[in-house]
Amino acid sequence: MEKVTKAVAFGLLFIFVIIFIVGFILSLLLQFTNVTEQALKWTTAIITFLALFIGGLIAGGKGKETGWMLGGITGLAFVAIIFLFQFLGFDTGYKLKQLLYHLAYILTAAFGGIIGVNLGGKTATK
Repeated sequence: MEKVTKAVAFGLLFIFVIIFIVGFILSLLLQFTNVTEQALKWTTAIITFLALFIGGLIAGGKGKETGWMLGGITGLAFVAIIFLFQFLGFDTGYKLKQLLYHLAYILTAAFGGIIGVNLGGKTATK
């Protein structure tokens, strides 16, 4: 259980660090250039999916087994944290479009976990 927790924590940490850094850079672009939020809509979505894929990859690599589960848990934890911020911080729920995005986030992280286990090398069997 400790291995699962550590793997998911590393994956989540990576996801939030990447999203924070990219969010900061994009906010600077919005502030100091003529770029609009609408122009960055797809860029933001792609970066989020990429961060979740790599976060799942890291979780799967750290866990070394059941990558789909580790990646899925990482994606599910990310979605739960975002939901709590949205619901408790802004007093809004999910809409259907958001629900589909978040389901895709979980699946992307799970796929990253599958790849991460396979890239991480084999563990010794007894």
